Amino acid sequence: MERRHEYKTSLWVDWCPGCGNFGILTAVIKAFEELGLDPSKTVIVSGIGCSGKIAHFVNVNGVHALHGRAIPFAMGIKLANPNLTVIVHGGDGDLLGIGAGHFVALGRRNIDIVVVMHNNGVYGLTKGQASPTLPLGVKTKALARPNIQQAVNPVLLALSSGFTFVARGYAFNGVHLKELIKMAIKHRGAAFIDVLQPCITFNDVYTAEFYRKVVYELDEDPNWDPIVRKPDEAKEKLLKAIEKGLEWADRIPIGVFYVNEHVPTFEERLNKRAHRYPSTNPANSVIEVGGKPTLSQQEFEELFKEYIITVEK
Repeated sequence: MERRHEYKTSLWVDWCPGCGNFGILTAVIKAFEELGLDPSKTVIVSGIGCSGKIAHFVNVNGVHALHGRAIPFAMGIKLANPNLTVIVHGGDGDLLGIGAGHFVALGRRNIDIVVVMHNNGVYGLTKGQASPTLPLGVKTKALARPNIQQAVNPVLLALSSGFTFVARGYAFNGVHLKELIKMAIKHRGAAFIDVLQPCITFNDVYTAEFYRKVVYELDEDPNWDPIVRKPDEAKEKLLKAIEKGLEWADRIPIGVFYVNEHVPTFEERLNKRAHRYPSTNPANSVIEVGGKPTLSQQEFEELFKEYIITVEK
């Protein structure tokens, strides 16, 4: 009998006891197990912060990137080798603060990458400063005064940026979150999951007790259908997703907000321009032999003739 791959590494998981990141890690590992992902063809790219450590705790290829730069690292990996399953993990500060421009760019391009955001409303690794998702006027125990800035709504930003799979999960609803991760991985295009993740150390407002009282699953409504089945449904489904994405405080929805696989991926668009992609992507292309380029100058000019501009001196 073939031995099942062990997706959890032997490293000590050093998050604070009770941290929501434990729930996310468990859901990720369970999702990988049930999908049977090949660890040699799976990559986790993480940013800086408590969430960034997850790349060390899952036994697949991992890149612990620079602050706010997990998404461009992931885009480069995916475009260089489109056969890989690429998943980004980052905190709300990492992805929507310094990394917000890259987040929007990924949505616009619709590259086949999954982004899992560990959303706790604070910068947990640097002692609890307000992150981009903490609402205006909220004061956590780590803040001397109430937050003075407006919050970013991750679901609305993802929808308006062009992500074609948008969902929200809750770190301590593991079975539900696991299924969202599986759906996001199987989706063709840019997928985003906003995971509500209590920070037990610095955020005493958005706690596990708070979320237990207000979180509900979108699927509780038998008429809820977020999937765009025909292109002309896209606007209607998008508007309904936006309406649900605006719900907060008394009732917070989790589940899938929007799915649209009628939008071409960046890889498909690229293939129309460079017809040898993805079959001759950088990962499976021999670019030099013995230190010499495999393409002659003439071959290079023929391949890229559409993009070469001759400038007279």
